[in-house]
Amino acid sequence: MKVESQDWGETPEGQGVQLYTVVNGSGAEARISNYGGTVVSLKVPDRDGRLDDVVLGYDTLPEYVDDLSYFGCIVGRYANRIAGGRFTLNGVEYVLTANERWNHLHGGIRGLSKVVWGAKAVERTGSAGVMLSYLSRDGEEGYPGNLRAEVIYLLTEDDELRIEYEATTDRDTVVNISHHSYFNLAGGGDVLDHELTLLADMFTPVDGELIPTGELRNVEGTPMDFTAPTAIGERIEADYEQLELAGGYDQNWVLKRVGPGLSLAARVHHPRTGRTMEMSTTELGVQFYSGNQIPSHIPGKDGRRYGPRHGLCLEAQHFPDSPNRPEFPSTILRKDETYRQTTVYRFYTE
Repeated sequence: MKVESQDWGETPEGQGVQLYTVVNGSGAEARISNYGGTVVSLKVPDRDGRLDDVVLGYDTLPEYVDDLSYFGCIVGRYANRIAGGRFTLNGVEYVLTANERWNHLHGGIRGLSKVVWGAKAVERTGSAGVMLSYLSRDGEEGYPGNLRAEVIYLLTEDDELRIEYEATTDRDTVVNISHHSYFNLAGGGDVLDHELTLLADMFTPVDGELIPTGELRNVEGTPMDFTAPTAIGERIEADYEQLELAGGYDQNWVLKRVGPGLSLAARVHHPRTGRTMEMSTTELGVQFYSGNQIPSHIPGKDGRRYGPRHGLCLEAQHFPDSPNRPEFPSTILRKDETYRQTTVYRFYTE
């Protein structure tokens, strides 16, 4: 396996951007840009061997610069929402950039998704990809500490997209980095016929701002129960407050973990093509977002028109608003500690 790179234009500030292409022995292909650490395309075979691109996105760099949907990028320093755009750490209140009304979403206006990362190709036995690095300076988007972040994307010979995260800081801070691809295993259309399984008995209900209330609620007997394979569209219009608040699914599920390493978190199956995606992670939660707000007025790749529910996100994470919720697992990264996270999306056919 080898990695090829090409120039992919410049940002409005004049920074050069590269696009990296990795192909494995079965023909699966990943294209990754160092702008926002974005997975621009991911082609995997169906049961007949046909390759389709299974992630939403755009054809050109300027479209990603203007994107407000976080197509395919790395999100952080803090993925998901922080209520009121503020938190207190070590007795000091930090005010973050408010970019979703008065709340802070996915790291702010710029965050990790709108910057150019340092990049170099990497090759390992049975895999190849790109190593990305970025220094988020003290005060960026309101966060304390100089945060050195590293993300490694690897495409394996087993049709896995493996994402390894690492970060260190010189001051205590909060960190919750994730990946934000919108998957569509059909290669187009909506995802309502995709069958989802989540290895989670509990989820964190949200309020009208999509901020967790602090409750951990059992999924049993609710439309949030994906403990058995269930079509996403089967209950998405059910009369249930959580679905009405989000316009569909956009909540955090509490994963049933087995040991400290990678644990299976979710499985998505598309009956017509046979494509299946398994997600494993070292994280404690996963945000399932059914693409409720995907804009229909902006063309995607190859001029294709996307729309609401044309892609689904499975974002490995700690829980939203944890810096303001001491009852949730901590997202504090202390000075001289190391944040680590690994998530793997494996593709196969049935």
